[in-house]
Order: sequence, then structure tokens, then C-alpha cells
Amino acid sequence: MVKHAPARRRPRKAKPGTKGLTPGESRLEKLEGSAAAAFAAVEKVGGSVVGMYKEPLGGHPVLLAILPIDTIEPTPFQRDLSDTHHKRLADVIAKTGRYLDPVIAVSAPSQGFWTPNGRHRLAAMRRLGARSITALLVVDREVAWQILALNTEKAHNLKERSLEVIRIYRGLVEEDAACPESDFAFYLEEAALVTLGVCYEQAPRFGGGVYHSILRRLENFSSEPLRTSLKVHQKHAATVLDLEDRVAAVVKRLKERGMVSPYLRSFVVARINPLRWIKGDPPPLDDVLKTMRERATKFNVEKIKPQDLAGAAGPPDDA
Repeated sequence: MVKHAPARRRPRKAKPGTKGLTPGESRLEKLEGSAAAAFAAVEKVGGSVVGMYKEPLGGHPVLLAILPIDTIEPTPFQRDLSDTHHKRLADVIAKTGRYLDPVIAVSAPSQGFWTPNGRHRLAAMRRLGARSITALLVVDREVAWQILALNTEKAHNLKERSLEVIRIYRGLVEEDAACPESDFAFYLEEAALVTLGVCYEQAPRFGGGVYHSILRRLENFSSEPLRTSLKVHQKHAATVLDLEDRVAAVVKRLKERGMVSPYLRSFVVARINPLRWIKGDPPPLDDVLKTMRERATKFNVEKIKPQDLAGAAGPPDDA
């Protein structure tokens, strides 16, 4: 039986002034281990370490470095670059004539560095022709996923969030496919987003909003290895995409009968969703999707009247 990840708990509010280091304790006098290796990596690419300290909460070493801009790239699993956002950012930096917001960087797997939170700042500086960029170099590579989970530049809509999550997931698989999926629940946010991410990879115009609530209710992070869990998500994604084809066919037939509404897909999915009538423990996702596919195939558009659409709501067809 698959074990589900435990519910996420918020840490209790700590008593003021009881955690972390004092300013004096944050001084880092000597580099050892991974911090020394990170220093050497900066020097190797022609960068310059201009400061070092222990970050004041956990005491982990951090290097303040100036890196050649061509030695740092965004992590491959974060959201796509917004052309508008990075151009606007470049305009602001150009007007002030100052770059004051360092990106966070970690060592890349092969060479150079990755930034998990600075894609748009990096693009803006490159647009301005900058030769170097300021970075806070965190010596532990796994922090990239932690930062993405907390990133203030995090994706805003369902498609972007899902694509970001599946990219993180594939990055984690490359790092260690044997790790339990549940260990990364914090980074991935929702198991449903992994499945939806696979759907969006295969069908960029897929409207995942109408299926999100169903997947979110029935999918949980498991204790199985990442490589095994990914196969389950891929199987679910294939079923959802097949279901979407059947739903699209129903929507087409409704439109041919003169039905007009921005919520036709939501209406059809709601009609074939068995969860709306289940108050206790729901059946497994595979069973629910199977039922929905069968109902979509048998959907009788002749029985639908215009007044039936009056209360329809949910994500519009182009969501």
C-alpha cells in the first residue's frame, strides 16, 4: 500500500531574539570543506570573492562573489523567462545606473554556476551588456530546490506552476532517482502539479484548471522512489489527456447545437465527475478517471438545454 506524505505543519512562532547568530558570530574567518571548494570554483572561472560570512539564522557559510556573467545560468527547472518583465527590469537598472540586488548562486553539476531565483535579473543585466554580476554563493547545491519553493518570482498561474514543478522533479530524478518522492513534498507543493506538468509538456494548450481540483483531492506524494513515482504521474497524465480529448469532442458537439458559454468544458467535466456525489472516502484516481472517460464517451448532448448552462462556472475554456 502506498504511504502518503505527512501533512505539512507550520513552525510555531519563536520567542524574539532566541534563534541564530549574533552579528559577531556571523563572521567567517576560515573556509573549509564545501565552502573552500566553492571559493576555488569562483577563482577558477575568473570571478572574485569579495566577502564571506555565516548566514545569521542557520550559520551556513555564504560567499559574496562577483562572477563573470557568462559563467552563470538559470536552473533548468524554473519557470520560463518573461520577456516583458526582464526588459522592464533592465530599464529600471539602467535608469539608476546601479545593480544592488545580488542573485543567489549554487555550483552547477558540471561547470560554472546556477541561479535558482535570478533568471530575470540575469537576463536584464545581459540585456544591458554587463560583464559581471553580483551573487550570493550558497555552498550547498540542494538549496536550489529550497529557494525555488520559496521564490518571490514564483510562477503565478497553473500552467507556469505545473511546468516549474515538473522541471524541478526531473532535476531531482537526475540527482538521485532512488530518493522517496515524499522527501521533496515541500519543494513540489502539490502532487497534482507534477501530473499537470507532464500534461502541459505534451500539450501546451491543455486547460488543466478543470481537472486540478480532482487531481489535488486524489493525488498525494508517496514514499516510493522518484523514478517509480514519476511513472505513476506519467500514467495519470496520459489518462487525463485522453479524457480531455473526449471532453473536447463533447464540447464541440454542444457548440454545434448552438450552446454558447465560456464554461462549456467546466460544465462537461462537472457532469461526468463522480466525486460530486461522494461524501466519504473517494475511490482511487485511476477509478475516477476511468469513470469520467466512460461518461464522456456516452455523454448525450441532446439532453442538454441552454438553461442547464446558466449556473455553469469554473475555469473558462481557454484557461
